[in-house]
Amino acid sequence: MNWSEMDTWIAVTGALISMACAIPGTFLVLNKDSMLGDAITHAVLPGLAMAFLISGTRDPVTMVVGAVCAGVLTAFLSGGIQRGGGIESGAALGVVFCSLFAIGLLLIRLAADHVDLDPGCILYGAIELAVIEGSPIPTVAWMSAGVLVWNLALAVFFLKELKITAFDPRFAATQGISPGLMRQCLAIVTAITSVIAFESVGSILVVSMLIVPGATALLVSRRVSGVLLISLAVAAISAVGGHVLAISAAPALLGKLTAHPQMGSLNSAGMMAAFSGVLFFAVLLTTSLRSSLAGPKLNG
Repeated sequence: MNWSEMDTWIAVTGALISMACAIPGTFLVLNKDSMLGDAITHAVLPGLAMAFLISGTRDPVTMVVGAVCAGVLTAFLSGGIQRGGGIESGAALGVVFCSLFAIGLLLIRLAADHVDLDPGCILYGAIELAVIEGSPIPTVAWMSAGVLVWNLALAVFFLKELKITAFDPRFAATQGISPGLMRQCLAIVTAITSVIAFESVGSILVVSMLIVPGATALLVSRRVSGVLLISLAVAAISAVGGHVLAISAAPALLGKLTAHPQMGSLNSAGMMAAFSGVLFFAVLLTTSLRSSLAGPKLNG
């Protein structure tokens, strides 16, 4: 394995993006609202495409505004369908994000004819290309670090409100905390974080970075602070380990299986997401074995 400076920045940027996504994702998992993260990462596509078509530029501020509008619209529409139609929340989110995602893909194809926009990069990302710049520190690394610090500050500052809303929405309402407003704010933070991550890892893989670290942490800890810290660790390990596998063990193994020993490196973003899934199942297996070996607890 030949490790270069670019590999360092890929691993660092991937870790920063993963940890930034893990923070709002953890609270989505705690709220039993994981599908909202999936919906937002797909539904922001029409917001991005409309921003491109209106402004004719890929300015980050314009993209964020479009994504926030789409994220808020997703949460509003899904809540309205759930309340008005009396259907389950997952079904409501499925209807909304599938519809908006399809509209987004059509608009992206339209926008691609007028703006330097590659639909493949938005869907699948290209972290290897995102870190290639003339500056000493890639712009995407600065942006990812900024979003991580901002998300962490919000989580610490509003930790009490987020915990109460997650575990007892009715009690939160009696304390003057609006569960609906907290859900909208979480949707906005998720949308902004997703947009920053799109260029590097794509909208599809953002879903795993949002949900898997928090789900893995819940297998280990039941304290909110513990879950948050463990999810950050899982996110960082997934990013670094995924990139290492993408340039070393994974292509070597696939090369042997496919009889192509000269196979090049795999997509780092995809391997980061895959490795996060491997960590989840490893933790799940470990906790399950520990529980079975401990046996039932005896009373008295």
